[in-house]
Amino acid sequence: MLKCDLADLQSVRDFVSGFKAKHSQLNGLMCNAGMVSMKNSPQYSKDGFEITMAASFFGHFLMTELLQDTLIKSAPSRVAITSSVVHAGSPKNRPHVHLDDLNFKNRKFNNFAAYAEAKVATNLYALELADRFKGTGVTTASVHPGWARSNFGSGGNFLMRSLMAVAKPLTRSMTNSNWESAQTSLHCLLSDDAPKHSGAYFSQHSVLYRDKECRKGGWPMESTNPHAKDMQAARALVAQASQLVGIDEDRSHEPKS
Repeated sequence: MLKCDLADLQSVRDFVSGFKAKHSQLNGLMCNAGMVSMKNSPQYSKDGFEITMAASFFGHFLMTELLQDTLIKSAPSRVAITSSVVHAGSPKNRPHVHLDDLNFKNRKFNNFAAYAEAKVATNLYALELADRFKGTGVTTASVHPGWARSNFGSGGNFLMRSLMAVAKPLTRSMTNSNWESAQTSLHCLLSDDAPKHSGAYFSQHSVLYRDKECRKGGWPMESTNPHAKDMQAARALVAQASQLVGIDEDRSHEPKS
């Protein structure tokens, strides 16, 4: 078993090195992490990234970039990255990636705004990867798995933990079982249809969508957030993320084939 802390870039690098030492083929990569900081002020990873963005985007980004040669050699292969209903926002508030301050160093912090922004970044990355991987046999997707019955959001203070405990039985009829929550991800990784929609957003049904027409979900589904479909923003995000995680330096150290 290989361990990996997605909020720690060195841990990601160690994971990829360990994987490549043992395996030469990778047909499906499911980037499944998601977290929201339950603090009122930004918390930073050892690499200096806001912790929600670190675990939900930067870790996945570095892992996927370092594994892209293996994915291409293994084609047909697929990459799916966990997004969220939260990325869509509402008609009055569509989250977007603040390329001028990805890590909340110079703007007011809100933990759920940070989570929404990280998930917009996920959609944009899947979109950019799909464009970059054209003709290689590697396809991509961003995925909302539904409102899963998990311990997500339970790491806050006593009040937050108490509210979560009280809400859990009340929301059972609106949430998804583990089996249901896995279906959209499995569809993107295994179905014959998903590769025909590379870069698209796939969603389980969810009552949490602020846009009623989205609540039934879709495989794929058109996001109502224009900021999550902006290829110019996607390319700018990938360029900046590459610089921030030092991907060019990683590649300069890779053995030449």
